[in-house]
Amino acid sequence: MGNARKNKRSRRSYQYHAITFKLSRGQYQSLRNYCKARRTTPIKLIKRSISRFISTYEYEVPPELYVTENQLLLFDDEQP
Repeated sequence: MGNARKNKRSRRSYQYHAITFKLSRGQYQSLRNYCKARRTTPIKLIKRSISRFISTYEYEVPPELYVTENQLLLFDDEQP
């Protein structure tokens, strides 16, 4: 039995961060109804919805995705 413990690989430790946000009663009920119909949980639904954003840019965000000042003035009507 002693050898079994020596050969067992150690588990990788993960660090988690909690993110909270508030929903109105109607939004929460809508989320619960959707999850019930799809047989999933709200956490799985949210993680699946944002997976593109939480898995791609862990180390660096490409420069073309940054918003610049000029982009904010794109729809301003400048009249002389």
